[in-house]
Amino acid sequence: MQTDKEIILTAGGLKKIELELEELRSVHRKRVADRIRDSKQFGEFSENSEYEDAKTEQAFVEGRIEELKQVLMHSHVIDESDVLTDSVGVGSIVKVLDIENNDEWEFTIVGSVEANPAEDKISNESPVGESLIGRKVGDTVEVEIPAGLARYRVVSIRK
Repeated sequence: MQTDKEIILTAGGLKKIELELEELRSVHRKRVADRIRDSKQFGEFSENSEYEDAKTEQAFVEGRIEELKQVLMHSHVIDESDVLTDSVGVGSIVKVLDIENNDEWEFTIVGSVEANPAEDKISNESPVGESLIGRKVGDTVEVEIPAGLARYRVVSIRK
């Protein structure tokens, strides 16, 4: 991940990345090194699938470590005191009403690195996130999503 673009993180996102990086450095590196060492007993490297699998895992682990280091190097952490509740921004927890379905949905606006729809964390760069940035309670937005045009009304904004 080569980037000069500033990466926005919440404090929780920063902690999660730091924990993953520490886990990769302290646990996964050692486990992969042990696998490589143990696989050498299975014979010739060119015919040793265990060795090849371990080397592939090692490349993945080292690549992920580098990626996380780059994220940390280029990140800007949003302080919770900077998260406003009068308009939507990164770090805001937003409740919206889907006007078509009359369903409410609550999610957190985060930077793209932290986005995880399964945890109701959507990126400020996603179509929905981008359309909500700067909006206030009561505002309605229309946004093109994979299922078509969606209309959301901002119900509440909190930290």
